[in-house]
Order: sequence, then structure tokens, then C-alpha cells
Amino acid sequence: MAAKPGGSSLNSMISLGRLGLDIDFISEFGNDPIGYLIDSFLRENNVKTDYVTRFSNGKSALAIAFLDENNNASYTFYKDFPPERLSNIPDKTAADDIVIFCSIYAITKAVRTNLMKFVRTAMENRSLILYDPNFRTAHLHELEELKPLIMENLMMADIVRASDEDMRNIFQVNDSETAYHAVREYCKVLVYTTNTKGVTVHTPSGTFRYPVKKIDPVSSIGAGDNFNAGMAYSLIRDNISKMMLTSLSEDQWRKIIETAVDFATEVCLSWDNYISWEFAERVVRGI
Repeated sequence: MAAKPGGSSLNSMISLGRLGLDIDFISEFGNDPIGYLIDSFLRENNVKTDYVTRFSNGKSALAIAFLDENNNASYTFYKDFPPERLSNIPDKTAADDIVIFCSIYAITKAVRTNLMKFVRTAMENRSLILYDPNFRTAHLHELEELKPLIMENLMMADIVRASDEDMRNIFQVNDSETAYHAVREYCKVLVYTTNTKGVTVHTPSGTFRYPVKKIDPVSSIGAGDNFNAGMAYSLIRDNISKMMLTSLSEDQWRKIIETAVDFATEVCLSWDNYISWEFAERVVRGI
């Protein structure tokens, strides 16, 4: 058993912070002992919390993850939020800043107005937006209500990174080509991950397929989040702008996906939800 600060975006941000990038975390947690632990952890990992909304009339959310015999996770959530949420958001971003938003939080109605205000601001400022729906089976009973919000998020994204489970749950499709057919009218770039079966990238300039590494995982928690972090790091490392995304070559995508796979693999080999400091140092040094 272990207790870790977590959440899809937080996991990505910690890994990017350990790589020395300039990271802001936009979220919310309480003025309670758990909230103070999370805030300290973020700061210790070079993640700024200036845009975290802190509240006293509620409690920081908890997620309990249970691993099955294949080390895949299922979750139980405990939440006690105040009526007013996510009120402390940036009023501007810069061109080619990278905005990652994802998971059920990205379609939560209680934060939707302020979240959309921020994402639209990022779009207007020509920031690069990566959306990961991370839509799990536990929310299937809400799909009819939530799908319009997912579609709106897809329209705002420059890259959609989705798993085969996401696409199956949202669109009832079972392969990357059909998934891209469903997504491309909203977003032109789909990175489709299939756990141990590899990664397929669909763009207007081509379809590219890449393998993943064969490992004996300790835990799959945070794997997709760190795949996202690896993509974001690659875009920064290789000076890839928003305008270049739809015309990248197979070799350029190979470098991006190989880095993303390395990040996800590293996390699967530990109980942590983020890359280790040692791994981050090797990445920065190009080892």
C-alpha cells in the first residue's frame, strides 16, 4: 500500500517539473492537511501552484486505486467540494505554451465554465492544446450526458491522445482507423495508444505505427499521464510548434512517440505515478 499525490494532470506536471521545465498547475484542493501535503510536493518538484484554487469549506479529493492481477487499476473516489470551484485561473497564455487538460475533470460541469474560459484564452493566444479524454468504463452510464462536452474538448485540441479503451467507450470503435474517422472532423491529430500493442499516430500527412517495450509492470497507474508528459517534453525539446503538428514526418513522430513510451515505461516499473529524478536527469543529459 502507498499514498501519493496524484491525478492525471498532476502526474504529468510532476514529471515535467522534474525535467526542469517552467510548469504551472491549474487545479484545486483544500486548506487541509492533504492539501498542504500536495502543495508542498508540487513545489518540491518545481511545479508552481500560483493558479491552484484553495478552499476551506470542503476537503481535498481522494482516489483509491486497486490493482488487479495484471497490475491494472480500478478506482474509488471520495470528494467534498465547495459550491464555487476553479476560480483562480490565468488570464493569458503565450503562443506555443503547451496546455494539457484531461480525464473526467475536463468534463466536470462544476468547473466547466472557468475551465472553458481558460482553454479558449489559450486558443486565442495560439497555445498548443493536448487533450486526453481518459474516459473510463466507470462513467459509461453518464456518456449520453457527457459526450457533448467531450466533443467540445476535441474541437479545442491540437492533439488528442486517446487509448483504445477511451475510443471504445466514447465512440464504440475498436481500431485506430475508425477512431480517427470519428475524431478527425474535430481534431486533425490523433495519437492512439493500445497498451502493449503499440501506438498509432494519425495526421493529415500520414498514418504512422510504433511499437512499445515489453516489460513486467509493477503498476500501470500514471502510464498514460506520463506518455502525455513525454509528448509535451518532446515538442519542447524538438522546437515543434502548433503550426507544424499536421505536417510532421514519420521520423519526427518517431522521436516524439519513443520518448513518450520511455516515460510511460519508466512509470510502469515503479509504484510512483511520475518519472524518477534519476530518469529525469538521464533524459535532460540525453543519456
